[in-house]
Amino acid sequence: MQTLSTHTLSTEEFFASVHTLTPKIAVFDCDGTLWSGDAGSSFMKWSIETGLVSREAADWIDARYRAYHRNEVSEIAICGEMVQLYQGLREDELRRAAREFFSTRIEKNIFPEMLRLINSLRENGVDIWAVSSTNDWVIEEGVRRFGIPPERVLSARVAVKNGIITDVLRDVPTDEGKVASLNQAGVTGPDAVFGNSIHDAAMLAIARRAFPVNPTPALLERSAQENWAVYYPASVTIG
Repeated sequence: MQTLSTHTLSTEEFFASVHTLTPKIAVFDCDGTLWSGDAGSSFMKWSIETGLVSREAADWIDARYRAYHRNEVSEIAICGEMVQLYQGLREDELRRAAREFFSTRIEKNIFPEMLRLINSLRENGVDIWAVSSTNDWVIEEGVRRFGIPPERVLSARVAVKNGIITDVLRDVPTDEGKVASLNQAGVTGPDAVFGNSIHDAAMLAIARRAFPVNPTPALLERSAQENWAVYYPASVTIG
């Protein structure tokens, strides 16, 4: 039985491959793609550690997260519940918390290569979108470092009423849902898509060229099947 393999791009090849496309629209996943680690689950744990959420809410999400790891709760369900966790809190409080969390826990894990790439794409007038199943407060805060405005962010979110967070889900972009969220925003044929996990595969598949970045084992296997060249930033930081 033949083992499939993938071509790994050097940083120079990666940049050249992106710029040769002369893209008009580029789409980026966030956790694991723009920075190392999972900001979604990290923010959930930080929220519990700092007492941002009640003990009752903390116990509920902890039980659900453990069930997720036992494959008893789906990816889309847990991503939604990790946003519903904050119902009843003021949104301005969540935005302050997300600012503190990102600056102290995640910012150091940003891949400089990805920051440099996005800055160069922005300078060339490329329309850049961020798509993530992590909550909008953390993602909007994080991608500010990349010059991506909130109106170009598609992320897990709930309705907010009179400044108070509700449990009414508005969107949970993961797997095929990432493509659906892009379509709803009018992005149907992006030139370049960047992602790190199997939950980005559907989104990568609609691109004129797919760029798996720092791929998980499952995405690496899919990349071999699709003949997608992969890229590993030299600066992976374990935070």
